[in-house]
Amino acid sequence: MRELFEAASEAATCTKCRLAEGRTQVVYGVGDPEADLMFIGEGPGFHEDRQGEPFVGAAGQLLNKMFDHIGIERSDVYIANVVKCRPPNNRDPLPEEIEACKPWLEEQIEVIDPKVIATLGRFAGAFILDRPISITRIRGQRFPVDGRIVIPTLHPAAVLRGGETQQALLREDFEAMKAAVNEPRGGLAARPPEQQSEPDGSPTEEQLGLF
Repeated sequence: MRELFEAASEAATCTKCRLAEGRTQVVYGVGDPEADLMFIGEGPGFHEDRQGEPFVGAAGQLLNKMFDHIGIERSDVYIANVVKCRPPNNRDPLPEEIEACKPWLEEQIEVIDPKVIATLGRFAGAFILDRPISITRIRGQRFPVDGRIVIPTLHPAAVLRGGETQQALLREDFEAMKAAVNEPRGGLAARPPEQQSEPDGSPTEEQLGLF
C-alpha cells in the first residue's frame, strides 16, 4: 500500500475526466494520514481550487469552529471530497466525473483507515451510504459501512444560510462524532435510523445539498 503523498502526486496530474480542463489545481485532501476521524465533502469550491486545500472559505471557517467546539485540531483529522477538481459554477459532479474520481477517495479511505467517517451534506452522504438520503432525517445517526461508522451531517455552507438553529444541530453532530471516535474500534455500534421530521425553518433538501 503506497503512502498518501505518493497518491496525491499522481492525482495532481489526473486528466481522467473533463473537470481537469477547468481546474486551477487538484484538491486532493489534507490532514493526518492516520486520522481516526475523516470528513468527506462534495467537491472543491472557488477558494479551494485556488488554494489546493478543502474547506478554506466561509464553510471551512465554520468547520474549524466546530473542531474547536469538540476540542480537536484540524490537523488531527483528514478532510477530502468526493471529487478532487472544482465542477464549473459549483454544480453537482456528473456520474462519469464521480466514477473517474472514485478510486482516489477509495484509496484515501483504505490508507487512512479511519474509525469514523463524517459526510458533509446530502451529496457526500448519499455517495458514501450508496443510496438516496434526506440529510435532515438521518444527520447525527450512525451507519456501519465496511467496518467503520459513518455519521452524516449538514454541510457547513448550508448551515451558514440556516442560522443559529442549524449551527446547534451541527454542534450536536460533532459531539456524536467525538463520542464515536473515543469508543474502542471493536465496540463501535450502529444505532438504528430514526424517523425525524425536519425542524421548522430548516433549509430545503436542495439547499442542504449545495456546497
